[in-house]
Amino acid sequence: MPTQGILENARKNIEGKNLKIVLPEGSDARVLAAALKHKEEGLLTPIVLGDQGEIQKTANKEGLKLGDLQIINPQYSEHFDELVEKFVEARRGKTSKEEAEFLLKTNVNYFGVMLVKAGYADGMVSGAVHTTGDTIRPALQIIRTKPGVNRVSGVMVMIGPDGNQLVFADTAVNITLESDELAEVAVETAKSAESFGMDPYVALLSFSTHGSAHHDLATKVAKAKTRALELDPDLRVEGEIQFDAAIDPITAAQKAPGSEVAGKANVFIFPDLQAGNIGYKIAQRLGGYKALGPILQGLNAPVNDLSRGCTTEDVYEIAIITASQAVNK
Repeated sequence: MPTQGILENARKNIEGKNLKIVLPEGSDARVLAAALKHKEEGLLTPIVLGDQGEIQKTANKEGLKLGDLQIINPQYSEHFDELVEKFVEARRGKTSKEEAEFLLKTNVNYFGVMLVKAGYADGMVSGAVHTTGDTIRPALQIIRTKPGVNRVSGVMVMIGPDGNQLVFADTAVNITLESDELAEVAVETAKSAESFGMDPYVALLSFSTHGSAHHDLATKVAKAKTRALELDPDLRVEGEIQFDAAIDPITAAQKAPGSEVAGKANVFIFPDLQAGNIGYKIAQRLGGYKALGPILQGLNAPVNDLSRGCTTEDVYEIAIITASQAVNK
């Protein structure tokens, strides 16, 4: 697949559909520049949140022209009262009207999620200045997970110098996962990989391959494979398996002969968040892979998290992928 495989696939998926993506951090220069690029390009419609004066200051400083970019100050939105009512309804008695009003006036992520919930937008991208928790929490409380999915997880699309494209999960959300949970992440990540235009071969990673080491941590991963096949009998999945056996055909022939996945895996499920985070950053820093994401999966509507070290191009690209997720949800 070419270097921009995921983006080209997403572009084709959203072309002509006039999808609207909320960017809550409008006064951030990177976010504002990405929004204006999308406004000019017309592939999707950006909705920027924030104070008009602060956003204008950012634009002036960066030499940007706002033009007719849609900017919403949550405190003065014509939909504010409606969104408060829907917020209270969505929280099912856990949040009072007064608490909802305060959150929607002061927290752009909650307001952005409510625009998605109410149908005024198709997805949201945040995290340039907010933590992952600040971005994900409103989505979990308001949008919630899809039917049949118990948890949200995060994937990184890793694009190599030669255009090779891999998917790593979970790299963003769940610190630890049990067998059933690993299995669900594997199934959902395979679906995400398909939506990115890939033909998924899923490896459940461990420090052991087919019992080469005896430990509860390896057994947990092996059980996850059994459970994943119960969830999706057509899933091409292998585990427990070491990374070298998963990706290298010669090593695979020695460690996992006869496996349909070993040696050609392109979707890698890490046993915990610590391993996933370390793994993608090693690939990025030492292997020269571009890390695109984290892209959240499992929600009823797409909300994606940026790294606080993101670039304008990162914001621009994740907005395209978010819009594509909205088509495929």
